[in-house]
Amino acid sequence: MGVQVSWDTGQEQPAARRAAFASMTAVTAGDKEAWLALFAPDAVVEDPVGPSFFDETGKGHHGRDGISAFWDKTIANVERFEFTIRDSHAGGDEVANVGTITTFLPGGYRVDTDGVFVYRVGDDGLIRSVRAFWETERAMATARQV
Repeated sequence: MGVQVSWDTGQEQPAARRAAFASMTAVTAGDKEAWLALFAPDAVVEDPVGPSFFDETGKGHHGRDGISAFWDKTIANVERFEFTIRDSHAGGDEVANVGTITTFLPGGYRVDTDGVFVYRVGDDGLIRSVRAFWETERAMATARQV
């Protein structure tokens, strides 16, 4: 159970891409503390961007306490994650990853969430923001028992 990503380059990866990979790795490992340690104290997570059943106001989860509560409400309830990143575009202090997050839920259900996942880091390499662009209806349409 882990992230399997191969980069088509031998060069050092941009800080935002490294942070995104570390985030996926911590999530697949179920390591909340390692995941929280990746974020700056004033970071914001919008997953998904806009109002949702995870964030009714659509203003995101702010600071480590808010991000910790987001983990408890969402990530902690998933039995297993698989990340498939089909493309990754880095620029400046950000990276936009295009891919699918597959979640395995209690009761034997699987949901595939296609989206664009944007990470921004500071000079210290800590994540300042995560903005996940995906649509609830599209994701829920993939729900199936496995």
